[in-house]
Amino acid sequence: MKIAVCASEVVPFAKTGGLADVCGSLPPALEKLGHEIVIITPRYKTSNIQVPAPIVRIGENIRVCFVENHHYFNREGLYGEGGGEYQDNLERFATFCHECFKTLKEIKFAPDIIHCHDWHTGLIPILLKTNYQHDPFFKNARSVLTIHNLAYQGVFPKHKYDRLGVHGRLFHTQGLEFYDQINMLKGGIIFADAVTTVSPQYAKEIQTREWGCGLDGVLRNRSHDIYGILNGLDYDTWNPEDDPFLNFPFDAANVNELKAHNKLVLQVALGLPSDEKTPLFGFVGRLCIQKGLDLILEVIDGLVARGAQVALSGVGDRKYHRMIEEAAARHPHKIGKFLKFDEAVAHKIYAASDFFLMPSTYEPCGLGQMIALRYGSIPIVHKTGGLADTIHLYDPIHQTGNGFVFTEYGRGAFLKAVEEALKVYRHQDQMTDLLAQALRYRFSWEKSAKEYVKVFEKCLS
Repeated sequence: MKIAVCASEVVPFAKTGGLADVCGSLPPALEKLGHEIVIITPRYKTSNIQVPAPIVRIGENIRVCFVENHHYFNREGLYGEGGGEYQDNLERFATFCHECFKTLKEIKFAPDIIHCHDWHTGLIPILLKTNYQHDPFFKNARSVLTIHNLAYQGVFPKHKYDRLGVHGRLFHTQGLEFYDQINMLKGGIIFADAVTTVSPQYAKEIQTREWGCGLDGVLRNRSHDIYGILNGLDYDTWNPEDDPFLNFPFDAANVNELKAHNKLVLQVALGLPSDEKTPLFGFVGRLCIQKGLDLILEVIDGLVARGAQVALSGVGDRKYHRMIEEAAARHPHKIGKFLKFDEAVAHKIYAASDFFLMPSTYEPCGLGQMIALRYGSIPIVHKTGGLADTIHLYDPIHQTGNGFVFTEYGRGAFLKAVEEALKVYRHQDQMTDLLAQALRYRFSWEKSAKEYVKVFEKCLS
């Protein structure tokens, strides 16, 4: 089938988060299954493109078409600057959605499926069933909307409605209206032929009042058309056997020895005492409440008191930068920090850490726990979303599971999971077994791509 992928960010051209990873990895996996793919994405000022042409290729023969608009996309940020959103984001991405249809016509690619991602493309399913309802070029097209994070919905003042360029009046409760404002994601959910999320558990959670972000009722109305498909991991990028960022690349055969060497290198880099026997807990991610930073900072003194070291890397909310600085000042020989985005440091932390902290309040899918398993850093996670789908409590007696899981979100439950991890760490045979199990896990894009194809085929039938 012919599949048009429309997304606001795509690796390797532009990225702020996991959305870009998916949109750069899923299309080649679909192509390998025999489907014809075109990707359409904005050309930002910061887009990593070395050629002047508006079309480049990835995978075997996937065309990537860039929507160029100097006024809307020639800016330093993708969505905003200085911690704030651009005030004209509705206009920016409404324009992008309209341009997706024009681009498909220009390149003569009549899609069977238009695969949309997050609120930035929420207008596309609406336009397909309004403006382009009777256009013979799109007569066979169906739309699928993937929700990567329901918390981001594209909500704007209602006076901007006319700037959407939609035929018909859709500012009502069964359309784009949301508490007297425009909600782009809501419109996409209602008008798409199918809705997917990035893990099976998250598909269930977003239909509850607790995690539905105000759209749980809308989602429950479409429950028969919602599918949870777990993200895959790019194992070419995340491969400790030939990782260029590691001083000591390793595989399952030499993981115990060479992880220890990588730990010593990281300890030196972060100014921590060099001791391969000291348990090291790592964190890599956005410094925000969603990623469980409050919980990590609540227990960090307890971690140190139990003889552990902690390595943290990421950028985000200023208050967490400050709180991490304060914790590191209290424990200069126990807490190492690198508070900026650095790909090399991220790889080194995954490779050096014995355990990986991921106590997210919610997690649509999560790639950190998948990467951690690949690098033999055992995840300690809150049982939510994609974390619940991928990490299962280790049982040393039956030698099952691949990490440590806590269900009740709170300091006590998290600290108990940490203590269980340290208990296993002190038993070398158990730790060796757990490491071996972790390294065997694979979350392939091929499997996920096949699940997407099933959804696409249901839409077409």
